[in-house]
Amino acid sequence: MSKLPTKADILDWIAANPTLTAKRDIAKAFAIKGAARIDLKRILKELEAEGHLEKRKKTYRDPDRLPPVTVLQMKAPDADGDQFAQPLEWHGEGVEPIVLYMPRATDPALGQGDRILARVQVVHEGDHNYEARLVRRIGASPSKVVGIFRKSAEGGRIQPIEKGSDKEWTVAPDATHGAQDGELVEAEQAGPKTTRMGLPRARIVTRLGDPTAPRAVSLIAIHQHGIPDDFPQDVLNEADAMTPAGLSGRTDLRDLPLITIDPSDARDHDDAVFAEPDDSAGNPGGHIIWVAIADVAHYVRPGSKLDREAKLRGNSSYFPDRVVPMLPDRLSGDLCSLHEGVPRACIAVRMVINAQGEKLSQKFLRGLMRSPASLTYQEVQAAQDGAPNDTCGPLMEPVIAPLYAAYAALRDARARRQPLDLDLPERRVVLSDEGKVTSVNFVDRLDAHRLIEEFMILANVAAAETLIARRTPLLFRVHEEPPKDKLDSLRETAESAGLTLAKGQVLKTAHLNKLLHDAAGREDAELINLATLRSMTQAYYSPTNFGHFGLALRNYGHFTSPIRRYADLVVHRGLIRAHGWGDDGLTDDEIEHLEPTGQHISDTERRSMIAERDTNDRYLAAYLSDRIGAEFGGRISGIAKFGVFVKLDGTGADGLVPMRNLGNEYFHFDRDAGTLMGSESGIVIALGQRVKVRLVDAAPITGGIGLDLLEIDGAEMPQSRGRPSRGGFKGKRNWGKAPRRGPGKPSGGPSTPERRKETTAKRKDAKTARKVTRKRRTQ
Repeated sequence: MSKLPTKADILDWIAANPTLTAKRDIAKAFAIKGAARIDLKRILKELEAEGHLEKRKKTYRDPDRLPPVTVLQMKAPDADGDQFAQPLEWHGEGVEPIVLYMPRATDPALGQGDRILARVQVVHEGDHNYEARLVRRIGASPSKVVGIFRKSAEGGRIQPIEKGSDKEWTVAPDATHGAQDGELVEAEQAGPKTTRMGLPRARIVTRLGDPTAPRAVSLIAIHQHGIPDDFPQDVLNEADAMTPAGLSGRTDLRDLPLITIDPSDARDHDDAVFAEPDDSAGNPGGHIIWVAIADVAHYVRPGSKLDREAKLRGNSSYFPDRVVPMLPDRLSGDLCSLHEGVPRACIAVRMVINAQGEKLSQKFLRGLMRSPASLTYQEVQAAQDGAPNDTCGPLMEPVIAPLYAAYAALRDARARRQPLDLDLPERRVVLSDEGKVTSVNFVDRLDAHRLIEEFMILANVAAAETLIARRTPLLFRVHEEPPKDKLDSLRETAESAGLTLAKGQVLKTAHLNKLLHDAAGREDAELINLATLRSMTQAYYSPTNFGHFGLALRNYGHFTSPIRRYADLVVHRGLIRAHGWGDDGLTDDEIEHLEPTGQHISDTERRSMIAERDTNDRYLAAYLSDRIGAEFGGRISGIAKFGVFVKLDGTGADGLVPMRNLGNEYFHFDRDAGTLMGSESGIVIALGQRVKVRLVDAAPITGGIGLDLLEIDGAEMPQSRGRPSRGGFKGKRNWGKAPRRGPGKPSGGPSTPERRKETTAKRKDAKTARKVTRKRRTQ
């Protein structure tokens, strides 16, 4: 080459040839030889100093590009089954690139957290700018742990907060991430699963702060179950750029008095209702019911950053001290919330029912509404009961009274349909401003709650039926009937309580309702309701319709909560597509991936339920932690081979009486019958028995509650002496008596320390004798 290349020539070459970036490769490309190499080296150094290139070992590359072969860490598959990866060698100043992993048929399955060496290629796609092919897997997905860090000279240890886990993790001095002693941390496995000491090694990746802080309880559950609680900045930017929808292409519903009725602490309002008598001659005593739902689909469009994040989360998660929303607050608390007095985009359904509460017709509209009032359940119920406040007074005749009239008809229809009628009191953990538990209260179940519930069920049915009629795919809410083994277990529980569950016929909810009705008013009513609930299968989302057993409905889909459930957003998009309302409806690609989407959001729903339950357990343990030694009444709610679960009166907290706290005799566990039987006394411990217990331990960090069993069905329990070998309690035949012993045995029985020492000494003597014998034989 007659002259040196310009800096632009070199940068263009490197961009076009990312695998040939060594100085020798560049010199060869531009035919630079001899002394001219010194000038090339000078130009490359200038480009490096200017930030255009980055030198890595003996090669140069654009710092705002990934190297052609790089290390990636796999992310969890999204709802479409696609798997993206995070580049671990990104040094650019811009936004971190999005890398889509492209597996070959022969590649091994990769999980979240797996590290791989991959060959990447620049692409120009809407949702990613690199595609990666596997070169080799570097390491498997590291195990995660959330726990309390205990510092030491050798680094420290992590005590897991998971209930029932007693395995600690060791942390090397250079892997503490600056964590302080007693701090709550999130860590991942580092190195082999066990060390020479038998404990797994971990590196701390996140410091979560003081475990006793007010907000730590829900924070533990959020991190323990991997719930995303921070929105990426690009998602927030997309939400912040949104503006309110106008009237264009919508039906004007602003004069329709659609009111919202929610809990007093509701953070969003995604549904509004109105009802009026049907004055048509063909429907005497009938009603017209309107249900309007926030038009989330207008703002969250398929394939957008907001859509990907909402699908990833699947749903909102609710805790006593916070909500982890599916959508950013700009949408969930503002543009998509049907606030009083402001125009809001909605998808509404007008339904006509007859005097018996049967739905005659439905019609969906994409509209613009303006709610005249945001009311609470309590004030609406008080108004209906004759004590309206200043807000409800003017609304009584035109709005509230017609709502209750329509509800009365729907209630009659419900009674004929016979959905599962469980009576399980809802308990609510009440926190102070500082985040401390002040009380655990029962939530009053009002007709206002039931009214909204029936209106929402009717709208959900209408949405499913409309999409079926228009041949538009959707995600059904599926609840299959209980499996035989769970029904057998429920039947045994009922029989032990002197009740019966019909056998030898096709199960209907009416059969279960009769059992629940027969148990009503009895002391064990809550137990029978819990046992019935546990016999049910878990509801899920699926594009295939298997019906909803619990609601006794053939066609059912979720339509009424798109702010907090992704499934409802899918149904909204289906309605938009079916009616041709715009280009933001359900896409062909979404239809193709409905099955994995349904599976994914079913999983995220279960994840949230478990996290919410764990959080309540920890709050209840914190509430009881200053009452150690107090006695409580309760009822046996579960039997396991390791102990007895007791649901405490009042709080509804679940505690465990471990085997060692039952007594000195051995207990046989009958898995099929769900009972424990004492080997000496013959006493049977079964579900539903009334007990008195003493609180011996309450651990807010894990949510564990430990109990001693004092009485069972009114009979006192003897206190065990010493540490029993397996546990168990004495039956009535020999309660309070000492264990049977053979002649010459020490008073403590074979499990006492003296006996153990004697046995150990004998073993040592025998071992010594064997060594001496072997030595003599070899001489």
